[in-house]
Amino acid sequence: MSLLNFMKTKKIYWKNIDQLDSNNQEIKNIHENEFVSKLPVNHDDNVDQSDSNHSRRDFLKYLGYSTAAATIAACEGPVIKSVPYVVQPEKIIPGIANYYATTIADGYDFASVLIKTREGRPIKVQNNKETPYLGCANARVNASVLSMYDSLRIQGPKHMGKDISWAELYDQTTKTLKKLSEDGEKVVLMTSSLASPSTEKIISEFLNLYANISHVVYDPISSDSALNAFEKEYGIRALPDYDFSKASNIVSFDADILGDWQGGGYEAGYSKGRVPNKKNNSKKYSMSWHIQLESNMSLSGANADKRAALKPSEIKNILFKLYSNLANKKTSISLSNEHQKLLDQILKKVNKTPSNSVVVSGIDDDYSQSLILAINAILKSKAFNVYTPRFIRKGKNDDVNKLVGQIKSGEVKGLIISGLNPVYSLPNGSEFRDLIRSLKFSLVFSSKEDETSSVSQYLAATPHQLESWGDYQFKYGHYALTQPTIRPLFDTNQFQDVLLKLLNNNISYNEYIKQYWNEEVLEGNSWNKALHDGYLSKKISLNLKRNQDPYSLDISKFSNFKDNGLSLILYPKIGIGDGQQSNNPWLQEFPDPITRVTWDNYLTISMADAKNIGLKNENTANGALNGSYANITVGDKSIKVPIIIQPGQANGTVGLAFGYGKTIGVKDEMKVGINAFNFYNEFNKVQEIEIDPIDEMHEFACVQLHNTLMGRGDILKETTLEVFNTKDKKYWNPPVVVSKNHIETLVSSPGVDMYEEFDRSIGHHFNLSIDLNSCTGCGACVIACHAENNVPVVGKREVRKSRDMHWLRIDRYYSSENTFEKDNNTKDEISGLVDSLTVLGDMEKASENPQVAFQPVMCQHCNHAPCETVCPVAATSHGRQGQNHMAYNRCVGTRYCANNCPYKVRRFNWFLYNGNDEFDYHMNDDLGRMVINPDVVVRSRGVMEKCSFCIQMTQKTILDAKLEGREVRADEWSCACSDACSTGAMVFGDINDKESKVSELKKNDRMYHLLEYVGTKPNVIYQTKIRNIDET
Repeated sequence: MSLLNFMKTKKIYWKNIDQLDSNNQEIKNIHENEFVSKLPVNHDDNVDQSDSNHSRRDFLKYLGYSTAAATIAACEGPVIKSVPYVVQPEKIIPGIANYYATTIADGYDFASVLIKTREGRPIKVQNNKETPYLGCANARVNASVLSMYDSLRIQGPKHMGKDISWAELYDQTTKTLKKLSEDGEKVVLMTSSLASPSTEKIISEFLNLYANISHVVYDPISSDSALNAFEKEYGIRALPDYDFSKASNIVSFDADILGDWQGGGYEAGYSKGRVPNKKNNSKKYSMSWHIQLESNMSLSGANADKRAALKPSEIKNILFKLYSNLANKKTSISLSNEHQKLLDQILKKVNKTPSNSVVVSGIDDDYSQSLILAINAILKSKAFNVYTPRFIRKGKNDDVNKLVGQIKSGEVKGLIISGLNPVYSLPNGSEFRDLIRSLKFSLVFSSKEDETSSVSQYLAATPHQLESWGDYQFKYGHYALTQPTIRPLFDTNQFQDVLLKLLNNNISYNEYIKQYWNEEVLEGNSWNKALHDGYLSKKISLNLKRNQDPYSLDISKFSNFKDNGLSLILYPKIGIGDGQQSNNPWLQEFPDPITRVTWDNYLTISMADAKNIGLKNENTANGALNGSYANITVGDKSIKVPIIIQPGQANGTVGLAFGYGKTIGVKDEMKVGINAFNFYNEFNKVQEIEIDPIDEMHEFACVQLHNTLMGRGDILKETTLEVFNTKDKKYWNPPVVVSKNHIETLVSSPGVDMYEEFDRSIGHHFNLSIDLNSCTGCGACVIACHAENNVPVVGKREVRKSRDMHWLRIDRYYSSENTFEKDNNTKDEISGLVDSLTVLGDMEKASENPQVAFQPVMCQHCNHAPCETVCPVAATSHGRQGQNHMAYNRCVGTRYCANNCPYKVRRFNWFLYNGNDEFDYHMNDDLGRMVINPDVVVRSRGVMEKCSFCIQMTQKTILDAKLEGREVRADEWSCACSDACSTGAMVFGDINDKESKVSELKKNDRMYHLLEYVGTKPNVIYQTKIRNIDET
């Protein structure tokens, strides 16, 4: 066949039948516009885009709106060109990550963060280490990026459940507000704590225009007592700030300082004082001493050097007696001998170094909080700061109660709600729902059709924080900025933009912020630099003076406080918080640091009370955990709730977490737990409760069923500060030896090793150091690992079968005696087989008030890895840089490696977890999959997966340095968990770089390896935990 004839008969390949029609104009247009034009850099939402060459109609029609919205928003990049990146690119380049400095602030969590974007899609939250304040992201903040891709977000404004345009909403709302104003009928604007100076100014202008509107600030989990006390003493509604790094003694009266107490964010400062160090050229190491008096076992109690499990009344009595002693005031309050010893120990510590001591409280009582302010003023505490107070909590309970009363009486006719779900979070939520329905006008600003917005007349769809502009003043003198990291996915408008529109102000909110900052905040500083950095911090303070002498509080009128019957203590969980992100599967599958339970809330109860009432926990034949149900009654409300027997729970008390029990605006899989806000009467976390057992068992999804170490001190090594200072390392961190020819030989000796050694001094060799003193067990690293490595969510049913996919777990251990040291001694004293069976059996049970320790465990990347030698297809192998690699396309799922791993850190994909209706989480919908990191493959069914030391991050660091023609700097190495660790507990780096921090930590006397006697030679190292139990 000639070339000419071949060309004439050449086959034509087509993708769509329309392509065969040569006259089809749409097909011609597609061919002409095959290559996408450059991104618009001057895009303005206020400018008519009718002449734009970015037509979306056909794309939306064929692709489906949710996916298209996210794709287009990502492709078009930032909203306007003035948004500076932290890492400044010339343009968005496929395959290259960009970073924005911004702020996550949802009224409950406040944090300055960096957002990693790929091809314009936000995929990960990271700590902003440059900011001097609240630059650490907790588990919820880390997970907030997934909430942006929530498929249940509303996509536009609504009226009575039906879609309307923004023009219609503005027109109807304006007319209604004017009518209500003319008739003199009251309207209330209800918001959460905003901490935004520009928003507060807009609200002020709005209230000036509509004299009939008043503003109520409502915090679902209240800090009202602390705010009232501070306002009374210093004349400003705010909270004192604390720097726990300056405290030698920390005395906490039921304040979870490592949790969400007064807005949280204290863990970084706290951990600085918890690592032994030599101060002022001292020959001895020192660290802070922390005592926790509480009822529920909290994260702070678990990390304390001394913890007392007490009833709420007992905690209050000791606080009043502490003030009595420090202020030399008489009181009729008396203490038991045991409680007096506690008080004497506290007094001994704080009187020795008063200015280096700090006292905090989470008691919901105005007078108790006034005592706290007075005590710190008497001590002249360096850690206590009233001159730059916090503004991230401002809610006023009296105003909320007054509002409910006014709606009931018909005095209030209209209600505007922003960023809140009071039908869910108020104790009388069902009544409030009916009250909203009875109003003449109701408007809710929300991103979800939840319990409140679903009964409102108007629903204004709001963007996620990562799609928004904003400014904040976390504390006096410290400002933060929020900028959009992606164009809004849906037809949404910010609350502030809507108010400006209702004010007939045509300026956009981002321009309003810039104008406000130029007038009120910048004072000569650069707007672009502040936006680039994400914050602006000024060295200014308020000149506040106390309204009364700290020695003058009258406590003589108080007698002993008492509890009537059992007390219920309500608390926020580290994972779910106030419940705003209940539809986030990462957080639902996040194990609670204390109980290790996922997908549930429950009633925590002491073993003694459980026995008396007839409640139990039991393990099934397959190892899963079950718990009794009980019927609990608070006032006139009763509900069925499952039970967890919690070591450390004070006798006579039970605990229940907020944030669960949502029924609207969440997927069916996320409708778990019960709503504890129903029992939050008078916004007091302590309630009187009655418990009746039910002959029925609840199935829990718990990731850790073995609770104690049983004296195995080589797993989690610890010692006391006194021993650490006075005895040789061989005593408290002895070298590990094994028997060779019946001779004790160091396990690190080449002679006991069956593996051939290699020269690892060439090139990079990665190690991860974990300091057990700094690690608080917060779990931010767990969520960061999910985000970076596309770890799937498997659901409650699979977790219950021990099929969770967490690459990183944080083991929590209780002591079976009062201390781990006593456990070790008990085990050492065992003699004979019969004695060992009895004693070890008893050691499986935790103490009533145990010591607690946390230990993050991931793949140890062993140099002599037993998983590598047993794999029949070489799917797992060791890299030159110390990482244990997984080749997923080689893995055939024998699971030999998991059986051979002594650390049990390998996870098997029993099912396909993406694009599978059986696992209807974020990986099962187009919008949710937008969070996937393109640098990490999504694993398929039947393969093993595990921690990779974030090899994609280490390789990028190496390649970046190579492209720039330089060596890698020691501070450039990181992995997801070390990046997320705000306490500095995790340090990742190259041990072949002798100047690196991880290299120094490897030489530290506190360093040890997990299960070192096995001889696997891990590349993860741990620092021995030191406890300051010195009572002098």
